[in-house]
Amino acid sequence: MTNRLPQKTSSTISTLDDLAKLANYSLMDTLNCDPDATENGADHVPRQVFTGHYVPVNPTPIKDPEYVAHSKNFFSELGFADSMAESSDFVRMFSGDISQVPEPMRKVGWASGYALSIYGTEYIQQCPFQTGNGYGDGRAVSVFEAVINGRRWEMQLKGGGRTPYCRGADGRAVLRSSIREFLAQEHMHALGVPTSRSLSLYVSKTEKVKRPWYSEGSRSENPDMLISEAVAISTRVAPSFIRVGQLELFARRTRKNEHPKAMEELDKIVLHLIDREYADVVDKQLTTPEKVVLLAREFRSRLTSLVANWIRVGFCQGNFNSDNCAVGGFTLDYGPFGFCDVFNPHYQPWTGGGHHFSFMNQPSAAQSNFDMFCSALRPLLASHQDYLLELDEIQSGFSKVMHTQMEKMWAAKLGLSTLNTASHKALYNVMLSELVTLMIQTPVDYTIFFRELSSVPDDIGPLKKSFYNNSAHDTAPKEMDKRWAEWLAKWKTLLNSASDANATSPRSSEEISRQMKLVNPKYILREWFVVPAYQQATAGNYSLIRELQDVMTQPYAEQLKDVEDKYYRLKPPEFFEVGGLSHLSCSS
Repeated sequence: MTNRLPQKTSSTISTLDDLAKLANYSLMDTLNCDPDATENGADHVPRQVFTGHYVPVNPTPIKDPEYVAHSKNFFSELGFADSMAESSDFVRMFSGDISQVPEPMRKVGWASGYALSIYGTEYIQQCPFQTGNGYGDGRAVSVFEAVINGRRWEMQLKGGGRTPYCRGADGRAVLRSSIREFLAQEHMHALGVPTSRSLSLYVSKTEKVKRPWYSEGSRSENPDMLISEAVAISTRVAPSFIRVGQLELFARRTRKNEHPKAMEELDKIVLHLIDREYADVVDKQLTTPEKVVLLAREFRSRLTSLVANWIRVGFCQGNFNSDNCAVGGFTLDYGPFGFCDVFNPHYQPWTGGGHHFSFMNQPSAAQSNFDMFCSALRPLLASHQDYLLELDEIQSGFSKVMHTQMEKMWAAKLGLSTLNTASHKALYNVMLSELVTLMIQTPVDYTIFFRELSSVPDDIGPLKKSFYNNSAHDTAPKEMDKRWAEWLAKWKTLLNSASDANATSPRSSEEISRQMKLVNPKYILREWFVVPAYQQATAGNYSLIRELQDVMTQPYAEQLKDVEDKYYRLKPPEFFEVGGLSHLSCSS
């Protein structure tokens, strides 16, 4: 997403009528509708979609909706009055009933198809039709597009019911997973990580669905029971929801010449993407080949920066397929995500994700997605050999750019403003390698360790707050303490010698600490904080959700002592290896 500062609207948007005046449906007005679709959006049965960029679909309202939460911060940025979140017409629309929206809002939403690739391999067999024409937004229905404060936003209902892409599922999201996504999006934004945003969350007081889940205290890898859960609809918001998988779908149809408009549809979706996500960096006057090459370069920059940010804050996406990769370069789809407690390069919250989508392997997953993105662009450059070569160069440079972003990220986490000389770089590489080894062997809490290090401690005492095996009766810690003390001394030497060459005097410890605390959060949305929130919400108590909203939207701040005692601590031993808490299936 573009890094524009939030601006207040000149006048507050207090009603749905006020919001309706800002409607601007660029996707439906400029892209191709599926010619087999119904005009009225009654299209809720799984079917193949052969052509077109979108299918008009009516969301399916949840029954007896009840307000759970809204993002006060995002409402403020958009200029929305908080009271709107509980007004009857706003609740009706954002719980799935768009039949009575004021003009010029439209009484039909839309869903889009996309392809699936996993680590650079295309998959079509999971599609019910074995063709790949059944993948897409199976339970996400976009209902509104508007320009607010000069920025375009698309609003999408997660759990909005069946679409032609539902593959036989019920199209619903449950309260549990909706709370996780609702909290995570706003937390990630507060952490400074590009992400889709959360607008509102409503739950049905009467409608339930069955889902596989874990029995209490279960150590099972996969769910071991079926439970009945309340359905919910959360509204997520982004400049667009175009994914790498979408470009892949149209490129595949072009490559295979599946229909006469295949090339036109690929061209249209790419130019639409540029207008939606890259208008500030890609000049409208350029030719399409020039635009495509600029798009690839800019997306590479955003994607590498995004993944470095994920690792900076301990976030693991869990399932970084191409269909979960937003081409705007922000975090999308909070399914089997998680934040590291104990540092582990192979940390993976999703039982189906394996090593290839694990925490420190996310740069490799990103590279695979970028490769598929570049492949999708190639047909547009087929008759422009010079631009094809430029695209190849951008693609082959991904790993170098990713390495540079990671190096910058680690240097920032460690308070190193610059690495001026070859000797500084060599010392830094040794010091970082030793740190990773120590963090694994100790082991340490990822967030607490870097936050304590941010105080630039005199000795390792404060760092030990992050150690999980810190028993006074254990003889091994004496040796580990010695190694940690030696590492701390090396780090401080580098800290003092690798100051900014342009600075008139060395940075003080206070200045280093202040800068480190801006990149090393104190509070992270750990799964064991979220579980009690959704358990209480099941009984109609939403107070813990509000508390987590308050705490997790100020992740770098020093908060009250009772907040610190509750949310700045090691994961309790009884929570390790527990299903639905230390690991989860993709079920939601």
